[in-house]
Amino acid sequence: MTGDWTARAGTRFTTQKRPAMGTRGMVVTNHPLASAAGAEMLAAGGNAFDGAIAALFTLTVVEPMMVGLLGGGTAHLRLADGTHTVIDGMARCAAAARPDMFTPAQAENPRNLEAVGRVNAVGGLSVATPGNLKAWCEILERFGSMPLADVMAPAIRHAERGYRATPYLAECAAEAAPDLAKDPAIAAIYLPGGSPLKPGHRVVQGDYAQTLKTIAQQGAAAIGGALGAAVAEGIARAGGIVTAADMIDYRTIERVPLRGPYRDVEVVLPPPPASSGVHVLQMLNILSGWDLRALGFGSADTLHLLAEALKIAFADRAAASGDPAFVDVPVERLVSATYGAERRARIDMARAQDWAAGIASAESPHTTHITVADGEGGIACMTQTINSTFGARFIVHGTGMIPNNYLATFDPRPGRALSIAAGKRVTTSMAPMIVLRGGKPAYALGMPGGLRIFGCVMQGMLNLVDHGMSLQEAVEAPRLWTQGDAVEIEPAFDEAVRASLAARGHVLARMPHIGGGMCAIGFGADGAMEGAACWRADGTAVGVGGGLAREGVRFWPDAAGVR
Repeated sequence: MTGDWTARAGTRFTTQKRPAMGTRGMVVTNHPLASAAGAEMLAAGGNAFDGAIAALFTLTVVEPMMVGLLGGGTAHLRLADGTHTVIDGMARCAAAARPDMFTPAQAENPRNLEAVGRVNAVGGLSVATPGNLKAWCEILERFGSMPLADVMAPAIRHAERGYRATPYLAECAAEAAPDLAKDPAIAAIYLPGGSPLKPGHRVVQGDYAQTLKTIAQQGAAAIGGALGAAVAEGIARAGGIVTAADMIDYRTIERVPLRGPYRDVEVVLPPPPASSGVHVLQMLNILSGWDLRALGFGSADTLHLLAEALKIAFADRAAASGDPAFVDVPVERLVSATYGAERRARIDMARAQDWAAGIASAESPHTTHITVADGEGGIACMTQTINSTFGARFIVHGTGMIPNNYLATFDPRPGRALSIAAGKRVTTSMAPMIVLRGGKPAYALGMPGGLRIFGCVMQGMLNLVDHGMSLQEAVEAPRLWTQGDAVEIEPAFDEAVRASLAARGHVLARMPHIGGGMCAIGFGADGAMEGAACWRADGTAVGVGGGLAREGVRFWPDAAGVR
């Protein structure tokens, strides 16, 4: 049921959605059809990884503005034996990519990554070598239990038969309409008749259904065949540099996750090139010096501390964050309790500050997330994207596939930690988080939202661990975010709190929402699972309970012949 949360400081919000419960499995994604696809696999006897891959393929159909096979992502997996691993399927720069291939639009503003003419954000030149298809097929083959064709069946069905557009999809199409209108193929689907599709419009993707059928038969090997050649040709036609050889040569990387203590839990997150693990653990070390529960959720003191911790993290992120094959990221230093104490000691509770990096510089927002768990201990916490809404904003002719625009996340200036380099993997803020208590899963959560992801996921965790919220309250609670400029703040924080923050020197920017839809699962000691999704997207939790008949039970007519 919906409910009200009133903090000590007076900040009040009402939850909009209800959680789901299950014992045999839980699927939480940002679209009901994708959650249903994952639950279908669990109900058929599959595990969390079967459900996750089924949900992701379905999301490429029903949430096409956020995720696609020509994108990238980070998968944080916990196996039934308690092992954690991270499968890095992030996109990487093509072999022909160069540090000076773009001209900065604002050379004087180091935080602005836009190139002249937006060519690093829209069109073929913005595309990086994708990793999703290979990563998903690998995860299913290594950790799943069902055939690829079975887990892809719901996605093929929805692409072929169509599905009803949600208001969220319609809003995204309207926002991207000027760019979508430049490509006839993508405009035909999302701008029918020349106008953005309306909620309830039936979206049919015939070409994409055929592409999915090819992949269901050939798996990731399809990249080395006619499909890969068609993708390369389509990107080249749009002015891009990603070749068939780039896609064939792409490899996922298995990485060891980062772990760190906080209060009575252990937090597990991806390592670089994801910046989430490093900087969430860094911020938790800083915040551990205050009793946030006593300060209160939504109080001016708590929000001030969150803003200062975020500014510190982003100052360090700008100095040394990136693909560890290209950038020396001082992980041990950044996540150490000693460094956290050093930075914490400089925070002034009475005033906001500008923060510089505390480590040596290495220089010379539109995503989806799924959280899936099974009854055997498997957890798939995966954040996936084509980067911006509708990625590069064109469809590869004849395939129905929308390429990513990941080169927009690189710095167009040479000689920096985030500069472009051939083969360099994208740096990401993706934060698929698993929280352990006593060595056992307590929560798994994540969300979309670009640079805002890891700060907001951390706030969701703090809502649970420090503020004692329910899972539904934790994912829907109002958020704050900054990377050093204005402090973005959602409307639910009251006027007195905003006035106190402004008096300390924070420049506030009220936003209707910060980041995207959080998807979370909570794990009970009795094996029960709770799933929750928030109001910021079409998130839906589907739980699987019940089970098969007890062994030895079968139908027997009674002695009187009653049937």
